[in-house]
Amino acid sequence: MRGASQAKWVVAAVAVALAATACGSGSSSSGSSSDGAVNAQGVFSYQGSEPQHPLQPANAMEVGGGRIIKNLFRGLVDYDPTDGKLRNQVADKIETTDAQHYSVTLKSGWTFHDGTPVTAASFVDAWNWSANTKNNQVNSNWFSDIAGYDAVHPEAGDPTADKMSGLKVVDDTHFTIDLSAPVSYFQYKLGYTAFSPLPTSFYADPVKAGENPIGNGPYKFVSWEHNKAVTLATYDKYTGLDKPKNGGIVFKNYTAAEAAYKDLTSDNLDVLDQVDPTDLANYKTDLGDRAVDQPMGGITSIAFAMYNDAWKAPEKAKVRQGLSMAIDRETITKTVLNGSRAAADSWVAPGVAGYKKGACGEACTFDPAKAKELIAAGGGVPDNKVTVLYNADGGHKEWVDAVCNSIRQSTGVECIGEPKPDFKSARDLIDGHKVTSMMRSAWQQDYPINANFLRDIYGTGASANDSLYSSPEFDKLAKEADAAASIDKTTELYGEAEAVLAKDMPSIPLWYYKTNSGWDNKVQNVKFDSFGDPVFTQVEVKK
Repeated sequence: MRGASQAKWVVAAVAVALAATACGSGSSSSGSSSDGAVNAQGVFSYQGSEPQHPLQPANAMEVGGGRIIKNLFRGLVDYDPTDGKLRNQVADKIETTDAQHYSVTLKSGWTFHDGTPVTAASFVDAWNWSANTKNNQVNSNWFSDIAGYDAVHPEAGDPTADKMSGLKVVDDTHFTIDLSAPVSYFQYKLGYTAFSPLPTSFYADPVKAGENPIGNGPYKFVSWEHNKAVTLATYDKYTGLDKPKNGGIVFKNYTAAEAAYKDLTSDNLDVLDQVDPTDLANYKTDLGDRAVDQPMGGITSIAFAMYNDAWKAPEKAKVRQGLSMAIDRETITKTVLNGSRAAADSWVAPGVAGYKKGACGEACTFDPAKAKELIAAGGGVPDNKVTVLYNADGGHKEWVDAVCNSIRQSTGVECIGEPKPDFKSARDLIDGHKVTSMMRSAWQQDYPINANFLRDIYGTGASANDSLYSSPEFDKLAKEADAAASIDKTTELYGEAEAVLAKDMPSIPLWYYKTNSGWDNKVQNVKFDSFGDPVFTQVEVKK
């Protein structure tokens, strides 16, 4: 059994991983300073994208909706952006002796934006609703560790229950969580927005609630002008640790990343998401000490549509490995991406607990001769042609074209980018499993353990498993890793599961993300966390 001292060690171990990608910016490692008079009621704008789904906590896997929900809601825990340590928000304490049975105590005084109290039932009811297959939440799989999940979310057919047996309300400030098996890092998963509470009013009309959400976070919902902007205002009764230093946020939608950068340099956009490839070479000169260049826990890959017959035969793994070896990552990251990315050699981002350098093996090295040999050994590329689906509003065209040129020149296989006008359009095709060949796949950490880059993307039935990859060997190792007694053992066993990906190659790791961003002259105290997000509550608007 795991005692209290061991639990503290687990927290410290993962904090070290988070600290490796802690916030900093530009020419200063501590971000912008607060050196001007501040308008505490001032509202700032941020580069966003149209949410793919209604704004429900368990229904956002993409950043367009996810970043909004992270500001509307607060769960039991989150991560301190200054040092990466896990910290309690609504939770007063979460106790366990065996990593399977948890007792949760809530702080008193938390309220939703409609004034109703946040209670133990607010969490338990929300999790039960979000896990239920009838409610079609994209992140329902996040609750699969909880005992009784299979009753509310069976693999086939209707649910046989509407509540998971592993959740019990004790009173307004106490509830218990029983997992079907130990999960050494479960408390870290609780920091994900899917585990947010919901008010009683939500259940009367969940669709309406998704269009006009009521949360318990530092910001309350104001309006959603579809395909234009989502506006939030500071919630003055917020009792969390991170009270806002501003009056609100406008998430402005952009159909072209270059347009967002132009607005930033004209002081018409306050905080940028990411600098587009066209402006990467000059943004540090343009922005000076307002430019951001720092590590983050994220990776870009190309995933195969494994559900298509063309990729199902076992020998096609060699073809996928060959295509990977046809990509000159080093040259593309240095030239097209101006050194803003680092060539990937694994499926897990550096700085994440369990990252294993070189896990991809030779398949992530550039070797045109070997690439041709593997493609031939696997029976060739179907129709000698591949396509890469991506969203055109995200600044991806340049690197997709470069990847395709590398594949074409190295192997003679025709490769063509398949742009869709915006993120939502691309995601709708991906979620509908209508991708012809390959698709852009990007992942930013939800919690800083390699399981998040492995099980949550490549596990059979995982919410983010866009390619529908399924490997009994991978699933077995992931299950053993989850049941391990320590984080160290968990990450070690997940390393073995990652080796299965190197053999099967369901996706091609390309490069690791960095936060390349900036802000305009109208705001200050802008810092970015290890997830690649600005610390929204700390942004100050100048008078």
